[in-house]
Amino acid sequence: MKLAVSGKGGVGKTTLSATLAYIFKERGAKVLAIDADPDANLAGALGFTDLSGLTPISEMTELVAERTGSKPGTYGTFFSINPKVDDLPDTMAKEINGVKFMTLGGVKKGGGGCICPESVLLKSLVMNLVLARDEVVILDMEAGLEHLGRATSTGVDALIVVTEPGQRSLETARVVKKLCADLGIKRVCVVGNKVRNQSDRDFIAQNVAGLPVLGFIPYADSVVDADRLGLAVFEKSPEAVAACREIYEKLVN
Repeated sequence: MKLAVSGKGGVGKTTLSATLAYIFKERGAKVLAIDADPDANLAGALGFTDLSGLTPISEMTELVAERTGSKPGTYGTFFSINPKVDDLPDTMAKEINGVKFMTLGGVKKGGGGCICPESVLLKSLVMNLVLARDEVVILDMEAGLEHLGRATSTGVDALIVVTEPGQRSLETARVVKKLCADLGIKRVCVVGNKVRNQSDRDFIAQNVAGLPVLGFIPYADSVVDADRLGLAVFEKSPEAVAACREIYEKLVN
């Protein structure tokens, strides 16, 4: 199964991505968790305590140059638009508690559609992850879905939009729905997070532009505690994990 998780910053998409990764692993799957949000924090949500060695792929200047045939620091020159990437998940991924992890990083030069060596390498890598890998791949995306292209999106089994009971968060969900339609992603669903009561559940369900709701994760102090202590939510918050297990069951069934 290949999943992309998106949503407004701070809504809990990284918490869901990390917890689902451990639930899939718990059920016997090989799992590769990918931080595809330039504001990377999936490693911490998985429980990585030493983040110093986790360099984003887009910032590996020598690797980008080697695979694309580009010259570091130069633009407007020729480079390969079909770089070799199939070995990178096996050689670059780190592992914690049985879950493999990679961080992609972002492209800091040019606009969202810039054609540069970094963006070409990242898009090729994501395409390989989604279309060619035989394990569960969970992509923790930014709301803009920067790394997904049309060819890649056809291989995504579902895109999950995480939202909380607030208008700004729900507006992001509606924007992501439109982006998914533009990319041809057919299965788009919602998870409500930081839900306190039935009123919050009803508010989310009534304002997600007709998208199906997979489930709700309750607001819990234990999630905040996990972040403060540098622990995975999977280890620290039984309430959130129980809700994510229900979401997992709906996904696989």
